[in-house]
Amino acid sequence: MNSPLAADTRAAPVTWTEPARETAFGAWLHAQAGAHALRPDSVRLASADASFRRYLRVDTTDGASRIVMDAPPDKENSEPFVRIAALMRDAGLHVPDVLTWEQTHGFLLLSDLGQDTMMARINPEDSAAALPMYRQALDALLAWQLASRPGVLPAYDEAVLRRELQLFPDWYLAQHKGITLAGPQAETVGKAFDLIVQRCLAMPTSYVHRDFMPRNLMVRPDGEAPASPAQALGVLDFQDALYGPITYDIASLMRDAFLTWDEDFVLDVTIRYWEKARKAGLMDFEDWHSDFGAFYRAVEWMGLQRHLKVAGIFARLTLRDGKPKYLADTPRFIHYIRSTAHRYRELGPLLKVLDEVEGLQAASGWAFGRV
Repeated sequence: MNSPLAADTRAAPVTWTEPARETAFGAWLHAQAGAHALRPDSVRLASADASFRRYLRVDTTDGASRIVMDAPPDKENSEPFVRIAALMRDAGLHVPDVLTWEQTHGFLLLSDLGQDTMMARINPEDSAAALPMYRQALDALLAWQLASRPGVLPAYDEAVLRRELQLFPDWYLAQHKGITLAGPQAETVGKAFDLIVQRCLAMPTSYVHRDFMPRNLMVRPDGEAPASPAQALGVLDFQDALYGPITYDIASLMRDAFLTWDEDFVLDVTIRYWEKARKAGLMDFEDWHSDFGAFYRAVEWMGLQRHLKVAGIFARLTLRDGKPKYLADTPRFIHYIRSTAHRYRELGPLLKVLDEVEGLQAASGWAFGRV
């Protein structure tokens, strides 16, 4: 849930909890120094993400830099990252080059896409200034979706959708809130989950990044021109990509885990996506091609599945993995969930349960905006 290449800082030294791993890293890095013109003495922390991966930056002798992914193989499988990076590159996206991969210890040397995420360049109070970057994000997303082929990535199927939804009662409610659903409440939530899964599985499918948001999109360094519009932004954190509902990534982009826009801006960018997607032949499903409202409702249902999942993930990151900063953003997701549930009659019972859990009054109107 977090970009691996946040703003650089030389005040972040690299520390190790396992001396043997530190020794292995030092030996590997020095072995790569000659072939890749690395300066081992320049290694510093770039960032850590929500998984067990972390990212280090190292300078080169010609004044450039590279990224090292530190991904212990007993905790993180790097094979999907390597494979999907190639898939995205073939689709015309700007992604890190995998320069070398030491599989025994899980060290990867990558090209460096820069130090500024799209998120770092955004002023949350100025949507007009953010719009050009969102349009660049749409270009990358559409290139990714247009490259889709069934059978290449694992399916975002019913089992995955349900497993993700279950994170909400298991972690957000039971572990974070101390509430175990039973009786009518459990039945209500179960029926709502059935309906969400049904709606999501009915949607057309494409490649799905699964965390397509400003923290995982990189702004090119000043003066560095892209080879195509789809390469204006770098794309990261794609290792969990699947083949599933085409609405997922636009829902992820506009209903961000860490940033909330007013409804007008959400609609503006989503309409821009819809117009480009239908011209590209991606909206040829039921009445989506002619009716933006029908498409937008599908985006909301898909977003609801994601919001429930992420609320559970953020609780798990805090309670199991000791990363409390994520839970601070949970109110944004509860707001997304309640706002969507309020707009659909069939989700009224779910909204009532959420209100009971949160001790809140039902949302009113089309209030989607800031929290």
